[in-house]
Amino acid sequence: MKRILTCLLVVLCSFGVSAQEQIYNLSFDNWSKTKSVWNLYRSDAPERERVWDSANSAISLLGIGGTTTPEYAHVAVEGKGKAACRIESKKILWTLVSGNVYTGKYLRLVDFKGIESNFGLPFTGRPKSLSGYYHYIPKTVDHAKAPYLSMKGKQDIGRIEVLLLDITSPLVIDTTKDMLPEEGDPRVIGYARLKIVNATDDYVHFKLDFKYKDERTPGYIVLAAASSFYGAFYTGAVGSVLYIDEFKLNY
Repeated sequence: MKRILTCLLVVLCSFGVSAQEQIYNLSFDNWSKTKSVWNLYRSDAPERERVWDSANSAISLLGIGGTTTPEYAHVAVEGKGKAACRIESKKILWTLVSGNVYTGKYLRLVDFKGIESNFGLPFTGRPKSLSGYYHYIPKTVDHAKAPYLSMKGKQDIGRIEVLLLDITSPLVIDTTKDMLPEEGDPRVIGYARLKIVNATDDYVHFKLDFKYKDERTPGYIVLAAASSFYGAFYTGAVGSVLYIDEFKLNY
């Protein structure tokens, strides 16, 4: 009987761990640099912890500084070793590149017009919400392309988004022709999205509740943030900055 109870306890504990999965470095404290490219993981991090990427690798090929960098002076929670993630939209050559960060892996630059990446990482949890802090400093949109030409002259918009997907391998997204799936896509099990329409004076705390479409167990999670909401359409403002810090998945 004692052995049965012990085995049951192990199973329950294991279930508790898997049911409350987190993503490595949601605090955005751990960074390293490969040549001129900032990475959201330690230099000695094993492959399982190298779960974040950005447009930095593609931009570095042009000899230009990255759009996604660590921030040590302006953080949401003070403390030794604390950092935040600073994301900025920049003009690169003839167009706008939105600063971004996402769970996945950069693959290649596509014709100097976009990038191809694997989006998402294995994940089977069903969190209730995503919480954290952001500080948004938008500028006036000075780059716009169809179908968002009407955004020119308006204030830029930021974005924080999470998708829980019924897939068994990462999404391969070429930003010159593909987009992340919308909530109506049958692969989307649950989602949480924040459209940041107002500037903030400092960090503000947020809590995004997940909306679930059904009872399926996810296979992958995509978490992404961008300093220009329509950056994938080359629409946004040069100089818009989004700071994010201390994210957490709540169960």
